Amino acid sequence: MKTYPNASKILEKNRRLIPGGAVSLNRVITPEIVFQRGKGSRLWDADGNRYIDYHAAFAPHFLGHNDDDVNAAVAEVLRSEASLYGSGTTELEGELAGLICESVPFVESVQVLNTGSEATYQALRAARAITGRDHIIVMQGGYNGWHNDVACNLMTPLAALGPRVTRGEYPFLPISAGIPGAHRQLVHPVNYNDLDSVRWVCERYSIAGLITEPVLQNVGVIHPSPGYLQGLRALADEFGFLLIFDEVKTGFRYGLGGYSSAVGVAPDLVVYGKAIANGYPMAAIGGPRRFMDIFADPDPARRVLLAGTYNGHPVPTAAAIATIKKLRAHDGAVYKHTDALGERLQTGLEEILRRRGIAAVVSRERSAFCLYFMDHRPVDWHDLASNHPFEADEIMRRELIERGIYFFPLATKQGSISTAHTSEDIVLTLEAWDAVLASPAVQEALCAAAPAQGGS
Repeated sequence: MKTYPNASKILEKNRRLIPGGAVSLNRVITPEIVFQRGKGSRLWDADGNRYIDYHAAFAPHFLGHNDDDVNAAVAEVLRSEASLYGSGTTELEGELAGLICESVPFVESVQVLNTGSEATYQALRAARAITGRDHIIVMQGGYNGWHNDVACNLMTPLAALGPRVTRGEYPFLPISAGIPGAHRQLVHPVNYNDLDSVRWVCERYSIAGLITEPVLQNVGVIHPSPGYLQGLRALADEFGFLLIFDEVKTGFRYGLGGYSSAVGVAPDLVVYGKAIANGYPMAAIGGPRRFMDIFADPDPARRVLLAGTYNGHPVPTAAAIATIKKLRAHDGAVYKHTDALGERLQTGLEEILRRRGIAAVVSRERSAFCLYFMDHRPVDWHDLASNHPFEADEIMRRELIERGIYFFPLATKQGSISTAHTSEDIVLTLEAWDAVLASPAVQEALCAAAPAQGGS
C-alpha cells in the first residue's frame, strides 16, 4: 500500500489554516493525495507518483490538462494587457457569446458567469421571474450546485429517503446545514426517468421550473429512458413551467450543441460549464431571447439581477474561446478521437468482465463512462442504491490508484476521457483494471455484497 508522506505534511499545515484542509470540501477523500502538476492525460503528485487521469477535476479537462492551444490563448490575452475593467462590455465576451450561439441551435442569447452553481441559481431565479411562480422540481440523485434550491437529495441513503415513489415526491433532504425550513417547501424532488411523478407534482403546485441534467452524471452515467426528455418538454409546455437543462457536465463534452441538441430536445434555458473552458473558471446560461431578456428587462420590477465583478474576466473568456474553436476544428476530430477511445475502453472492459465472470455493466455516453456492478444499467437513484455495491466500487478505485490509474475514489463517480488520452493509455488502463478485478480485496467485497443485491 502506497504512503504519501509529502502529502501528509502539506495537509497537516493546510488543516490548521483551512476548514477541512481544502477549499472545496468534496475534494477531501481517501487516499489523501496532493497533486502538483497536470499535463495532457497525466497527473503527478507531491510524492513523485504519476497517474493516468480519468477524474479530470470533475470533468472540465476535455482537452486534457494544460492544453497548449488554450494556454497560448491565455498567454496572448495577458501579453495584450487586457484587464478586468468592470465597466461596459468587451470584444472577448461578445466573441464567446457568438461562438456559443452558433454552436447551439436553440440558444439565441448568452450570459457568462464563473461557476455552474451561479448559472443554475440564475436559471431558477429567471424561471420564477418569468412565470411568476415559486415552486421548482429537482431530481433525486442529481447535482445542480450548492445553493438552497438544489442542495438536497444527492446520494441519499435509502433508509432516510424511503421506498420508491411512483407517483409523488420525496422529502427535501438537505446536503447542507443552513437551508431555511420554509424554503424547503418550494422544492420538490422526484426520481429521474419518472414522468408520472413530474405530472403529479405539477397538478398540485404552481411550478416555475424543472432542472435536470439530461444525462444524470453525478452518480455515474444514467441515461434518459426512451421518450423521457421529450416527455419533460411536453409537460413543460402543458403546465407552463420552464424546462432547464443543466449541461455543466454534458455541454460541449458530448458535442458542440450539448446533449440536448444530440437528442433534439430544446430546453427553455440551458447551463454550461466545465468543458466550455477546459479547466478555467467559466459558466454560461443561454436560451431564446424571449427568456434571456429578463436579465435586461427595462422594468425594474421584472428584471432579474445578474451581476458579478469577475464575469467575463479576460483569462477564462480567452480560454473558452480557444476551447470552443478547437472543438469546432477539423470536422469534429476531437469528438471522433474521444469516441474511439471510449469505445475501445468499454469493449476491453466488457471483455475483462466476461472473462472474469463478474456481473457488471459499463454505462457510457461518448467520453464519459462508469462501471456498475449490476446486471443492468441503472435507471434512477433507487435502482442504483439498491443494486450497486458501493464498498466494492471504492475498493476497486483505490486499487486502481495504487496502480497509477486515477479515478476519484468515491463510488459511482464518472470517468472522463480527454483528447489528450492515447491508445496506449487505454491499454495500460485495461491491464491495470484486469489485475484489480482479480484482486482478493475486490473479489471478497463483491462476494460479500452479492446476497444483498437485487430489487429496486
